[in-house]
Amino acid sequence: MKRRSRAVIAGTLALAAGLFLTRDVKGAEEKNPWRPALDRWEWSFPEDHGSHPDFETEWWYFTGELKTPSGRDFGYQLTFFRAGLERTAPVPENPWSIRDLYLAHFAMTDVEKGRFSWKERVSRAGPGLAGAKVGDLDVWLLDWKAVCSEEGVRLAARWGDMDLDLTLRPRKAPVFHGEGGLSRKGPNPGQASFYYSMTDMATEGYLRPPGEDPVPVSGRSWFDHEFGSNQLAPDQAGWDWFGLHFSDGRELMIYLMRKKDGKFEEASSGTLVHPDGTWTSLGLEDFSVAVEDTWESPASGGRYPAGWRITVPGAGIRIQVVPMLDDQEMLTEQTGGIIYWEGAVSLAGQSGGREVSGGGYVELTGYAGSLGGKF
Repeated sequence: MKRRSRAVIAGTLALAAGLFLTRDVKGAEEKNPWRPALDRWEWSFPEDHGSHPDFETEWWYFTGELKTPSGRDFGYQLTFFRAGLERTAPVPENPWSIRDLYLAHFAMTDVEKGRFSWKERVSRAGPGLAGAKVGDLDVWLLDWKAVCSEEGVRLAARWGDMDLDLTLRPRKAPVFHGEGGLSRKGPNPGQASFYYSMTDMATEGYLRPPGEDPVPVSGRSWFDHEFGSNQLAPDQAGWDWFGLHFSDGRELMIYLMRKKDGKFEEASSGTLVHPDGTWTSLGLEDFSVAVEDTWESPASGGRYPAGWRITVPGAGIRIQVVPMLDDQEMLTEQTGGIIYWEGAVSLAGQSGGREVSGGGYVELTGYAGSLGGKF
């Protein structure tokens, strides 16, 4: 098969992502050859850290808050996506024959300098160019990678003068969101993904901010892994995702699905992770998220939430969440023209009746042009 131009690949990817986001789940077996996320998954690790090629779309999402020895704050994101285009490669014996496309986004937030830097990549698997192994975590796109080792999860990414090399060690077991890991995103069967997180991962290594020498860093990371074959209904506009670390040892995930009329989908959900690693699943009725500020992007014209008040009454949680920088927006070109905001945030307030601080990441999609982020 001849190489496709970058423009054709990006266009094909955008089409595939759009079909995945809005596919009518009625008659799914006829319209969609991919396996839907319908029933509870029988989880097994490390196998389920690896790829699930029966499903159309899959992503491995790493975010974290890091400090240098001098106290300089950074945030980072390294994300790998697999987007299925064909259930079976047209010419399986040809390494250039496309079954999946692989994408990756790499971002760094330098709080002290008020600078947000990001890069993107896309490739077919080809002869070793990109891929995700089955049976354990080993995903790569050229020299960007996330792989399990005896020391933990190794992340590495480099582009020009921006560099990341980190080792992540889990301090808690995997957390399964929704119904045993079946995270519903809409009212119909199959509008869901299988979704788990490693919410507390001790992190060490180094970053090289653009134009600087490498600096040692340490902190904590969050790892999300999702796979499925359909999520959004045609009346849904996007989502707001929160992954937050509290100084009292708790973590909080919130997944708000927004409809085009401004209301939240009833399938919106959350998970409160306790210091001992156990967790409590939350329905939309168990928490509230109020927007307290907004930011308008000069690049895309999108208006994003830029400050939140989050309450979980049953857990005594009342916190304010604010971005570390307003502009943490990605306007991707190679990877389907996706526009989304993914950024480091800080938090302060109360948890269980005690004062807490902390940080984390927030993802906002559907506020500027096409849907993006976690396909």
